[in-house]
Amino acid sequence: MRNSFIKIFTVVCIALFSLKGNAQQDPMYTQYMYNMSVINPAYAIDDLGMLNVGGLYRNQWAGMDGAPETANFFAHTGLSERLEAGISIVHDEIGDIVKENNLYADVAYVLPVSETSKLSFGVKAGVTFFDADLSRLRTNDPDDDAMQNISEAFPNFGVGAYWFGDKYYVGLSAPNIFTSKHLENETGLARLGEENIHYFLTGGYVFDLNPNLKLKPAFMARAVEGAPLSVDITANVLLYNRFEAGVAYRFDETVSGLVNFRVTPELRIGYAYDYTTGNLGDFNDGTHEIMVLFDLDLLGLSKGYNVSPRFF
Repeated sequence: MRNSFIKIFTVVCIALFSLKGNAQQDPMYTQYMYNMSVINPAYAIDDLGMLNVGGLYRNQWAGMDGAPETANFFAHTGLSERLEAGISIVHDEIGDIVKENNLYADVAYVLPVSETSKLSFGVKAGVTFFDADLSRLRTNDPDDDAMQNISEAFPNFGVGAYWFGDKYYVGLSAPNIFTSKHLENETGLARLGEENIHYFLTGGYVFDLNPNLKLKPAFMARAVEGAPLSVDITANVLLYNRFEAGVAYRFDETVSGLVNFRVTPELRIGYAYDYTTGNLGDFNDGTHEIMVLFDLDLLGLSKGYNVSPRFF
């Protein structure tokens, strides 16, 4: 039992607190190009009347004690030709020890740059609820009372910019520019964890290889103080605007395979599998990620699914 606690505690430290180490604190995603509104409040679909709704579940490092699990839900729509808004909910859990819930509301203002491109600026505001039952990590030592429960709430505020056209995008964002500290100078601990600002740079393009085949490269770079730069490179191929498959590489971390299928014009489902290439690869069975996307024309104002397909 004690060894199990030690394993879980190790995963908790690696996956969330970072302690100026090597780990990212915010959840990471392999299908990031379809999860953009969660990391960039300026993301815009530029399709008045279309409601973009999605959900994603990620089981990271499957088979490892206390492995992180992430689920998110988002909804996004255009309110006018230049104004878009959305909401997102992100639940992050590490074993039964640490749970974090993020609730956000986004607003983006879209400006025409040329006949084929637009630039949007967005803000994200919300709150994070952080709960950790660290008392469960105690050893058999009756005098070991350093680990206590944490239940805290923190305000969130993020900013972003998004330059895009029908077949390309470049985004820069910081989803939460407020920093927060856990257990600073409490219960005899100087500091257990600190959440720092994360910066995201994203981009993607669609190449028409022939009328029924498209190549869709994309990238995402994440930077945070105290951790090395993390870079994802993805290359997907799209067949008949319905079936998509590709590979991804996260430098020095994972190799991934991705597939998704447009079941109907309104519904798309996807799956990604990450194989860990680092030292943790010996202790887990990889990472599974499932995605569901809906494009709903509720008001009958949309340009239409076939006129302007959404590639990202």
